[in-house]
Amino acid sequence: MNADASTKRPGGRSAHVRAAVHSAAVALVGELGADQVTLPAVAQRAGVNSSTLYRRWGTLAALLADIAQHRGDTGAPPLAGDLRTDLENQAVWTLAELSRPGGIAFFRAEVAPDVDERHDGLRECLRRVSERFRPVLDAARERGEAPPSLEQVLDRIVAPLYFRVVFSIPGTDEAYARGLVAELPGKLQPEL
Repeated sequence: MNADASTKRPGGRSAHVRAAVHSAAVALVGELGADQVTLPAVAQRAGVNSSTLYRRWGTLAALLADIAQHRGDTGAPPLAGDLRTDLENQAVWTLAELSRPGGIAFFRAEVAPDVDERHDGLRECLRRVSERFRPVLDAARERGEAPPSLEQVLDRIVAPLYFRVVFSIPGTDEAYARGLVAELPGKLQPEL
């Protein structure tokens, strides 16, 4: 029986295979480092035929980029209702995501120019990061505060975090992330 796209079940076998492969790849990258992981090893860990991975992703870099795009912001901190606290929480969470085992490998794969010619990984990454901070700024405006612009947040918080994690600069820790927020121009708390 040949099922066309309109009769395929969302969340069916394809979704289960993707979930198993993503889980296996994340675990292997965390255990071995991205440079030691191969598609056959991921296939074996996921319990699928390696031809499935080659057909669907083609390369390990494409698989890692797909994982980065689908990881979402699970575990992102909820809004606390205070601009400074919310910005600090998002900055610390962003740093933790990048710093976890394999975090930077997924980022590098996502933004690599040779992963997928149809996809602009840099723009997608920027969109996702922007969407992480946008609710913080919108909520502050709704409370009558004057938050920094999204561009200022990206320039003064996000860019330094990514730069320092990519280049493994010592001292890139939670205190550093919080300090970036403190250095933002303008008022981060309403006057009393």
